[in-house]
Amino acid sequence: MYTKAKYAYGYCDKTGFRYPLVDLVVEIKDGIPTGFRVGKDVVDPDHPQNFLGRLRISDPQALKDPRPERITDSYTFKYPSLDEATLEPFGSPEPARGQVGNVTVNT
Repeated sequence: MYTKAKYAYGYCDKTGFRYPLVDLVVEIKDGIPTGFRVGKDVVDPDHPQNFLGRLRISDPQALKDPRPERITDSYTFKYPSLDEATLEPFGSPEPARGQVGNVTVNT
């Protein structure tokens, strides 16, 4: 039987700072206690991704060697074409005009 550590203090094994004994927790690395007692504000919890591969997880999402149906209905697919029907909301396009001339550069 232990007494209540109401006024007891302990020292953090990581920083050396003094903490109330109830605020010191056991440090855990890779799921195994290291034996160090560290303050609650400096403890590094194990990340769940450190344990990937340790648990068997079956999450099938693909079929092995699938054999889809080869019979399909014929269809025509047109990505926005530029014809009179698609250009109608913008008004009829004006014919392009160009001119050939001389360019003079003075340096």
